[in-house]
Amino acid sequence: MKMERLNIKEFLDQDEKKDLLRLLTAGSVDDGKSTLIGRLLFDSKKLYEDQLDALERDTKRYGNAGGEIDYALLLDGLKAEREQGITIDVAYRYFSTNKRKFIIADTPGHEQYTRNMITGGSTANLAIILVDARTGVITQTRRHTYLVSLLGIKHVVLAVNKMDLVDYSREVFDRIVSEYRAFAEPLGIPDVTCIPLSALKGDNVVEGSENMGWYDGKPLLEHIETVHIGSDKNFEDFRYPVQYVLRPNLDFRGFSSTVASGVVRRGDEVVALPSMKRSRVKSIVTYDGEQEEAFPPQAVTITLEDEIDISRGEMLVHPDNLPVVSRCFEAMLVWMDEKRMNPEEAFFIKHTTNLTRVKIDKIRYKVNVNTMEHSAGEALELNEIARVVFSSGKPLFFDPYQKNKNTGAFILIDPITNNTCAVGMIIDKVDEKDMQEMEVPEIHLSRLGIGEEHYEAIEKVARELDKQGIPVKLIR
Repeated sequence: MKMERLNIKEFLDQDEKKDLLRLLTAGSVDDGKSTLIGRLLFDSKKLYEDQLDALERDTKRYGNAGGEIDYALLLDGLKAEREQGITIDVAYRYFSTNKRKFIIADTPGHEQYTRNMITGGSTANLAIILVDARTGVITQTRRHTYLVSLLGIKHVVLAVNKMDLVDYSREVFDRIVSEYRAFAEPLGIPDVTCIPLSALKGDNVVEGSENMGWYDGKPLLEHIETVHIGSDKNFEDFRYPVQYVLRPNLDFRGFSSTVASGVVRRGDEVVALPSMKRSRVKSIVTYDGEQEEAFPPQAVTITLEDEIDISRGEMLVHPDNLPVVSRCFEAMLVWMDEKRMNPEEAFFIKHTTNLTRVKIDKIRYKVNVNTMEHSAGEALELNEIARVVFSSGKPLFFDPYQKNKNTGAFILIDPITNNTCAVGMIIDKVDEKDMQEMEVPEIHLSRLGIGEEHYEAIEKVARELDKQGIPVKLIR
């Protein structure tokens, strides 16, 4: 009995030390995303007996796999998903192997569910983009790859699925890979791996495939078990956005939060933003006691040697490595609200632990995610993406999103409904001079004595001027 307890403790200790890989699947409708994840869970023997029994029952009732087990039903749990055979909402699955823990987000393929994919991919380390071997790279493939690059996901697996339906042809696989790499290269994704597989038959999912002897790479499970993600986190720029001031008694005053990036050690000199007051780290306190250093994503309480007035929303950083401090910035924005954007409305911006008002000053351009073309626009509809200029009510402390996800991301909140209406990825600050140049002159038509019969013609002229970079604001 004592030996059993020891073995269980060793197992739990070993399990706790495994790192966690968050991944998402993306692809067009019926490319096999849910089937692939179901097969991954099934072949890696990570399903309980009751789940297997339920899967067999559901296959008979809802299955679309032609008499074989329909692994997609492990993920597609909504009634509408099973009736239509598609994924609508993001489904999360957790499993682990001897080498790593995984959280998989199965995201929808339909264009109307772009916001669901953005939600599922916001925390992902790796994206599996599925392609049907019969159709190759299509518009949806390009759209999802662009969204993955926008989210700053550094590792992509192009899974060329349904290879059994093209007789496991190497020529078909090579042609798809060549076309995909040509498209993905300008997007700057650092790590792209291409794997031919059949989710339904199990080829190259967990075990290598005898049908594709020409492929000498790793099967999917082995690849995601071994892909290196340790260097993806930013350990260089220390950012500690204060979430809570902890004062349990008169003798203790600490600042509690999660380390967003970088490493802090006891004795380090730190500066508080925006006051620029300096001090040194006296102690780093956790639930398990004091420690010498802290790094992301640890939640700790930091005490300082000096009494400095710091409150929620402010930030501790190293004095020789400051973030950008500005009220004016531009970002890529994904509109997620059913209600159309009103550019005249002020929103709340939630950035790290900061909450303040923000105003949309200008939409530089909208991005057509299917063609990558840019176009002018005055407002955004659901799922549209644009490069937008903002000015906030108070200075924000940020880094470009591509450099630091945690301090470069934000959400917009509708002040009336309290809904999250958009998510954004900061590109850089905008100089005050540029903001002044962006101030749009207002023309009051009624004050100038212009009748309503001329409004349409004048608005047409105004739109043409705006396309030429000379915006004017017409007020009736």
